[in-house]
Amino acid sequence: MKDSSWEKTQKKLYAMVSTGVVDSGLNQFYDIISTLALVANLVCAFASTFDNLDAKYGLIFDYVDSITVLFFAIDYVLRVITAEQQYRGYPAGKAIARYVTSGYGIIDLLSFLPHYLPTFFPAGATVFRMLRVVRIFRLFRINAYSDSLSLIGNVLSKKKTQLLASVFVIVMLILASSLCMYSVEHEAQPDVFKNAFSAIWWATSTLLTVGYGDIYPITVMGQILGIVITFLGVGLVAIPTGIISAGFVEEYQLATRFADIEQEQDVRFIKASIDPGDAWIGKTISEVAVPSGSIIALVIRDGETIVPNGDVEILLGDKLIICAESATEGMLEDVKEIILRKNHSWNGQKIKDLDISRQTFIVLVDRDGKMLKPHGELVLEENDKLLVYTKENISKYTREPLF
Repeated sequence: MKDSSWEKTQKKLYAMVSTGVVDSGLNQFYDIISTLALVANLVCAFASTFDNLDAKYGLIFDYVDSITVLFFAIDYVLRVITAEQQYRGYPAGKAIARYVTSGYGIIDLLSFLPHYLPTFFPAGATVFRMLRVVRIFRLFRINAYSDSLSLIGNVLSKKKTQLLASVFVIVMLILASSLCMYSVEHEAQPDVFKNAFSAIWWATSTLLTVGYGDIYPITVMGQILGIVITFLGVGLVAIPTGIISAGFVEEYQLATRFADIEQEQDVRFIKASIDPGDAWIGKTISEVAVPSGSIIALVIRDGETIVPNGDVEILLGDKLIICAESATEGMLEDVKEIILRKNHSWNGQKIKDLDISRQTFIVLVDRDGKMLKPHGELVLEENDKLLVYTKENISKYTREPLF
């Protein structure tokens, strides 16, 4: 069944607001405007803290802030009404709730809401002004363009359990250290170690190796305790650092292993052009009935190469590359094949969990002679053959006359 007019509009709007989707000029333009709006807002926020600049350009700063915040508000509304496209398979209400309560949803909301709240709650103007700093986290959306930025997120996500455990241990040690130091130093320095919180301040600055020196022990027992706690702090703070470092090494090894296990194979493809009157026009990839043993691997549209999922709509003028078990004409060669041998790190993993370059796409999984369409939830198994395209290959083919 064809999508309704509203569903098609939702898909176009979602593609527009999704950072990194550059299959049309409008989507690229929106990404540029979104980035410029954020940068302009942050620059004006910093510049306005200088009295001489604020006195001279304060009105301009206010105008820029108002315009960019209005853009953030419109962007948030667009993301809310297209949440069904982001969370496919969920009812509209649940999809919206998932977006609104997600990390990005909260950041997007706080990007504009504090600007308008003082109008209704003047007493909280200072607090609302502090919340505006959340806008800077919108910069993380540009990781859609960078494997390096994405790598940081992957490491933190994969190591979150170990990091949380190390933070928990540090917090417990801070509490224990503060209570011990309070017990030892309170009588000698009642004005300095007034309560447990004063001791927590000392324990935190000591354990985290900051050592401001505004609070320090003067008794012999307190100084001995301070030496022990300082040594413990050096070791504990090194734990999360080591975890993150190990995570980066693992990610790098995965990337290099991917290059090491590539095998050159000749894979043949059928090429097809969508002309006026074709029955596939207006249908999504999932609605198209291709012959058994075949899969639509790539869509070339207006010079851009798209690795399609089931929701990509076929348009007039598209050029399709269909992977088949056998093709006698229209061949593209030099596709990479990866065979998952025993003990390979990808065995048992879902495709969405693999850490591969954004320039690399799995377009086909051959399992015991059966061709499977790759999707995020597909679990890879031993002896699977993965057919892989890289953007280098795609760029090479699109520069040459394919059709």
